Amino acid sequence: MSFNRRTVILFVFFVVAGSFATGATVVNGPADTFADDELAVQPADGPNGDYAYLNDDDEIAIDVSASNPNIRDPSFEGVNVGTTGRIDGVFEITYTGEEYAHVWIEYDGAGEVGFVADGDSIEGVRNNVTLAPNQTVTVGLAIDAGDAAAGTRLGADEFSIVANETAIGEQDGSASTSSPSSSTGDTDTVVTTRSPSADRREFVGSGIGRGKSVRFLADGMRLDGDALRLEGIDLEGVDDERVELDAAGSPDPFADAGALTAPTTPRSMAYLALEPDFAPAAVDATTIRFSATPAYLDATDTDPEDVTLYHRTDAGEWEEVPVEVVDDEVVEMLGLPEDRVHFRATTTGLSTFAVAERTPRFDVTEATVAPEAIDPGEAATVRATVRNGGGAADERTVTLTADGDPVANETVALEPNETATVAFDETFETVGAHEIAVDGTPVGTLIVGDPASDGESGSAEASGSAEAGGSAEASETDDATEADTGPTEEPGGVDLAELGGLLGALVVGVIGLALFRRLSRS
Repeated sequence: MSFNRRTVILFVFFVVAGSFATGATVVNGPADTFADDELAVQPADGPNGDYAYLNDDDEIAIDVSASNPNIRDPSFEGVNVGTTGRIDGVFEITYTGEEYAHVWIEYDGAGEVGFVADGDSIEGVRNNVTLAPNQTVTVGLAIDAGDAAAGTRLGADEFSIVANETAIGEQDGSASTSSPSSSTGDTDTVVTTRSPSADRREFVGSGIGRGKSVRFLADGMRLDGDALRLEGIDLEGVDDERVELDAAGSPDPFADAGALTAPTTPRSMAYLALEPDFAPAAVDATTIRFSATPAYLDATDTDPEDVTLYHRTDAGEWEEVPVEVVDDEVVEMLGLPEDRVHFRATTTGLSTFAVAERTPRFDVTEATVAPEAIDPGEAATVRATVRNGGGAADERTVTLTADGDPVANETVALEPNETATVAFDETFETVGAHEIAVDGTPVGTLIVGDPASDGESGSAEASGSAEAGGSAEASETDDATEADTGPTEEPGGVDLAELGGLLGALVVGVIGLALFRRLSRS
């Protein structure tokens, strides 16, 4: 189905695909239908309904120019130059389903014409109207021809009607759109979106021109309740005439993909699974559009600039996809909810994604203590290299400990992948061997004083020394203390004076023995 572009003073042309096949009596004539024949568009009753008609292809056309075949007044030359006002009751949109439908119009015109219902705009999702079964909304035109000169041709602009079908008592239901894509030239692309549940969407695009683009509207599909939502998916450079794409959201990891893991330790916020029915090469790029409530970002202390997206590759690795925060002006221009923060990311792969927050990760990569031995009351210097291996900048307090007890702190601020060296110059009084660490990372052992001598002195004081004076009480005196601190006498040595005495006694014994023998013989 192709567009019939007309060059007129002011012409608006709308096309939707499908044939009307419903028994609802509220549709009282030929109509153009879509959304499984549950939405019907037809000229309104009354004189202004002549501005809308079904063309030869049974497609609704809206023409307020002199070329309109329904207006046979030869004096009618189209909308007067400089006209500003409304034309009410031009066409009707009727919902024939069994639930409810939220209906609005997407239009990218230059402002010469707008669409109104009961005097209020019906353009953009925030201006939608809700239709009950067999209920109709009558749509008119708000005209502003401006300063155009007589006979000036303003050209043709396409618009689309979007309907979100909601089950009674539910938050989400089945959504359908049928519209020409702005990037497909004269090719009629029909887009349909269905919502089996609040966290699932089924997208179908057909009639796609080779190399063109398709925009799917997710209408706030839930990723984590209302806090995080999928707003839409855009496919660029599509080679197939028809594409199908299923989407599912969850605050928890999907079983087949597992939880997000990456060297920069990002914090996962929600997960999105995309299942296409087309080959990856059939699409040049995919843009994912999602949003978050400011309250959620504040509650989790998340800076919008730190929100990112990770894509799980076929090899099972998680790769980061750059995310852009959408400007407020763009949000307003696209008719997106202005009470949310909007994000978009472009990727070339389709599988499982994780919405995440970049977080800092401070690590001590190297640390030393010098000198390694000091006297009590002297200072030692501990140096540590700290690296931010995370994805976000931060400021962190680094703590020096001795035997697990805090000794000193230093504050360091680092950008991602930045390093800094912190130094602690601290005095230690307690004698002993102390285990030094920085933020839990072991540095080494610092010796204060002479732990071995201190231990032996304590042992001698406890037991006393008989050789130094007899009793433990004596060892507590000043004289005993001085003796303990002097050289220690080794037992088992032989003194020279003692050796001479022994030799003299031996000589005397030998002489006496000789005299005894002589006397005995005589």
